[in-house]
Amino acid sequence: MLRYANLALLVLFPIAWFAPLLRAGLLPLFGLSEISVISGLQSLWGSDVFLALLVTFFALFAPYVKTLGLALVQFDLLDRKVLPVLTVLGKLAMADIFLIALYIVLAKGVGVGTVEVAWGLYLFTACILTSLGISLLSKRGAHPV
Repeated sequence: MLRYANLALLVLFPIAWFAPLLRAGLLPLFGLSEISVISGLQSLWGSDVFLALLVTFFALFAPYVKTLGLALVQFDLLDRKVLPVLTVLGKLAMADIFLIALYIVLAKGVGVGTVEVAWGLYLFTACILTSLGISLLSKRGAHPV
């Protein structure tokens, strides 16, 4: 069961990257712009390359490599000794969720614009938490079936 849940994440992560995380705008009367992980990264590459690299690592690279690595372990193509490293990669991916949450809190606290959470944030968060749960169950010795 863990194998199939992990393989499902290989499909769900890319959907979450393109899904709207939040809607933001200066005034609600003028409509809100949807922001996804990918559209946010596109904006960052134009303004701050270092931050874009960090977000790319936390949002794209860390969770996907961790999921792929765990799939290799589950199908006995990679040694189980790498599970602690994969768990760390999963925890690093949570940093992106905290950054988005911090942005929402700050934007709402300033009161200048409007920020609404969209369904993609919930999907992305669920993918990260599911991935962490799968790796913890695999690490504890549950047979990855």
